[in-house]
Amino acid sequence: MSSTQQFEISQPPSDAISSLRFGSGASTRLIVSSWDGNVYLYDIQGQSGGQLIQKFEHRAPVLDVCFGADEKEAFSVGLDHDVRRIDLETGEQTVLSTHEAGVKSVVYSPETSTLISASWDKTLHIHTLSTSTKVATTIPLPAKPFSISLTTTKLVVAMASRAVHIYDLRSLALISSQTADPTPTANTLEIEPLQRRESSLRFMTRAVACMPNDAGYASSSIEGRVAVEWFDPSPESQSRKYAFKCHRQPSATEDAVDIVYPVNALAFHPVYGSFASGGGDGIVALWDGVAKRRIRQYQRFPASVAALDFSGDGRYLAVACCPGFEDGKEDWDAQGKTKVFVRVLGESEAKGKGGK
Repeated sequence: MSSTQQFEISQPPSDAISSLRFGSGASTRLIVSSWDGNVYLYDIQGQSGGQLIQKFEHRAPVLDVCFGADEKEAFSVGLDHDVRRIDLETGEQTVLSTHEAGVKSVVYSPETSTLISASWDKTLHIHTLSTSTKVATTIPLPAKPFSISLTTTKLVVAMASRAVHIYDLRSLALISSQTADPTPTANTLEIEPLQRRESSLRFMTRAVACMPNDAGYASSSIEGRVAVEWFDPSPESQSRKYAFKCHRQPSATEDAVDIVYPVNALAFHPVYGSFASGGGDGIVALWDGVAKRRIRQYQRFPASVAALDFSGDGRYLAVACCPGFEDGKEDWDAQGKTKVFVRVLGESEAKGKGGK
């Protein structure tokens, strides 16, 4: 493979993509969730365009998916309200818990063997998978969660009304592992987060992603902005936080007017700590969050960027594209227009001025 090769995955989903994730480490496995009600498992190596290994059917659109402890299991959530474990070898699906509304996000922490889902019913479900406890611990939230992200020690939850909660991950895992009562109401716990924050962004949050060094996180909004913040609550660290405009394109009909696009996706490079942003303008850009500068911007993709992820070893960047509602089109149709691209990164392609 050329160091700058980019290719399109064959047999993509038939409807809009909600998320995609690589396996851990040097894995070439890629898992994709879609509004067509399926989860797709690919191997991006082995043949041109990658290989669709298996498709896992769900009852409703799937809004998020992630791998578990290894490449033999995955977890999915969606509009059927369920949190599911998928055995990727047999295809068997097990419902771990059920929310009272659609489930927007799911993440798995290998450090604590903890699975966390975030639902529009304004709750988190915490499953500690290393114990025999089969019941999820429910944590109420003050508003609807839009995006969640993990570090090795923290969980960041970005919500409506510009609310952001930062939780201690090990505390959540410990509390969940001690849950034994099978009655759902008995397992609802009001847990005080490590920090409560107000988003630096004035408009609705679209995505949040944590830095791989556990120092902070980036968030993005519908109004073409990205904010970078640090966990350290000291005034010195908090004075470093900043936000910047991006994913804005000049209007074709009006002079001196920019069209502002939502920043739908964020992903941090696991080695260099730089991050990628993907917008409704079909653009993917790489940023050095420490040096506060753009590293590079890629050629425009054929449609709105819906999801991004770097492989665990930092060699690949996966980009999901599908038509959005940015142009206000009434005849929206993703059939045949949904695509997944994989870029093979050059050795220093994602390395910024503040990189290692």
